[in-house]
Amino acid sequence: MNQKPTPPGEYDCCESACEPCVWDVYYEELRAWNEAEKQRKLAEAAKDGEPSDSPLR
Repeated sequence: MNQKPTPPGEYDCCESACEPCVWDVYYEELRAWNEAEKQRKLAEAAKDGEPSDSPLR
């Protein structure tokens, strides 16, 4: 996943407590994207020889 997820549009949520709600899907995709970005940045820093914030050093 390369692009940050786009939040649902103004009228995408019907507010009838759907399972899963479009917002649930969005927040899960955003969480996964944030984790992938974090891993990508750590890998890039390691490749460049920069110190990382990882406690696994």
